[in-house]
Amino acid sequence: MLNEQISARKNSAISRGVGMQTQIYAARAKNAEVWDVEGNRYIDFAAGIAVVNTGHCHPKVMEAVTRQMGLFTHTCHQVLPYENYVGLAERLNAMVQGDFDKKTVFVTTGAEAVENAIKVARAYTGRPAVIAFGGGFHGRTFMGMSLTGKVAPYKQGFGAMMPDVYHVPFPVELHGVSTKDAMDALQKLFKADLDPNRVAAIIFEPVQGEGGFYPAPLELVREIRALCDAHGIVMVADEIQTGFARTGNMFAMDGYGIAPDLTTMAKGLAGGLPLAAVVGKAEIMDAAGPGGLGGTYGGNPLGIAAAHAVLDVIAEENLCARANELGSRLRQRLEAIRATTPEMVDIRGPGFMVAAEFNTADGTAPDPAFTQKIREEALKRNLILLTCGVYGNVVRFLAPITIEDEIMSEALDILEESIAAARES
Repeated sequence: MLNEQISARKNSAISRGVGMQTQIYAARAKNAEVWDVEGNRYIDFAAGIAVVNTGHCHPKVMEAVTRQMGLFTHTCHQVLPYENYVGLAERLNAMVQGDFDKKTVFVTTGAEAVENAIKVARAYTGRPAVIAFGGGFHGRTFMGMSLTGKVAPYKQGFGAMMPDVYHVPFPVELHGVSTKDAMDALQKLFKADLDPNRVAAIIFEPVQGEGGFYPAPLELVREIRALCDAHGIVMVADEIQTGFARTGNMFAMDGYGIAPDLTTMAKGLAGGLPLAAVVGKAEIMDAAGPGGLGGTYGGNPLGIAAAHAVLDVIAEENLCARANELGSRLRQRLEAIRATTPEMVDIRGPGFMVAAEFNTADGTAPDPAFTQKIREEALKRNLILLTCGVYGNVVRFLAPITIEDEIMSEALDILEESIAAARES
C-alpha cells in the first residue's frame, strides 16, 4: 500500500477538520525513528507533539502495557477501582511543586484535564470567570477552545465561545510585550471589565506550546502567584506539553520554584497511551462532590500501567539531565546556523523544548512561508519537523529525549541542509 493510496481514502473517509502536516502513513516506530507503509525511514522530531518523550515503543513501557493487557483492560475506576491508579496518584502528588497535601484525578486527554481544572476551581471559589493569555493553547473542547488565545484554526466557524473567559497579552520580548505590559493589562481588565472577586482561576503555560515556545518570564510567574494570593484566585499551570522531563525538569514549574494550586498534565505522561491528570491542593481538588469528576475511560488501566513505567524510565535513565544535554547541543548548532541565516531571529526554550523563530531576511516581519519551506525541505530529507506560533513562523523541536547520539547528529545535519535549501529556493 502506498502513502498516496491511503491519502486518497483518507480524503473520502475522514473529516477535513482533522488537519495533517504530512501524508506519511506510519507502519512501525522505534525510539526516534519511524518507518512508513512504503518502508521509508524518518527521524521523528515531533514525538507525537511531545507525547513519546521516552521514545516510540520503549521496552519498559511496552512490557508494562503488555503485562496489564493480560490482566484486564477496563473496568471503569468509578465502578471497580484498581490499586495502580491510586499508586500513580500518590507518585504524581509527591512530584508536583508545593509543600501542601495534594490530590489527583485522572482523565483521558489534555483538554479534559483543562476542563476539569476549571470545574474544580469554580467549585472551590464559587466564582465563574477565568483569565488566560494570548497565544496560549488549552485544547479544542469548548472551554479549552475559549481559553486558547489563537483564533485560526482553533476558533474559526465554531460560534460563540464560553462566557466569562478573558485574555491578556503574554510577555514576548521579541514582539515588544513585557511582563509589565501583561500585568498592566490585567489591572486594566480589573478596572474596566472584571471584578477580581469574580475570578475563579488564572491559567497559563510555563512555556507556551502552540503559541511559539515562549517561556514565561520568572517575574510573570511571581506576579501571577501574588495576584492569585491577593484575590483568592486559583493558579493553574498547564504543563500538558512541558511536563515529564521535556524542559530539563520533571515539570517546567520546578524551574521557577513557585507552586501552582493546580497542574494539568497529559502528553508525555503515558508514553503514547491516552492519559491525563489534574494534580493540586487537596482542599481545592476536594471541592467537587462525588461523581462531579471522572469519566468512563479516565485513568484507563493500560495508560496507568504505561505511566508508571514512564516515570521509572525518566528516573532510571536520568532524562531531565539528558534533556538539558540534548537541548544544549541543539541550541549550539542553531547558533552556528544563525551566523549565516539572517532570517533566524531567535533561539529559545528550556531543556529539550527548543524553538527557532524566522522573520523576513530584513528582520521586519514574521515569515511563515520561509518557515514552511524549512519544514518541507526537512521532510524531503526524511526529518519530521513541526511549526507553531501565532504567525506560523516558528520551528519547534520535540524529538524523544531518549534519541540516540548518532541519530541526533544525523538529524542536525539534515536540519542545517534543509535551512540552507530553503534559503536558496
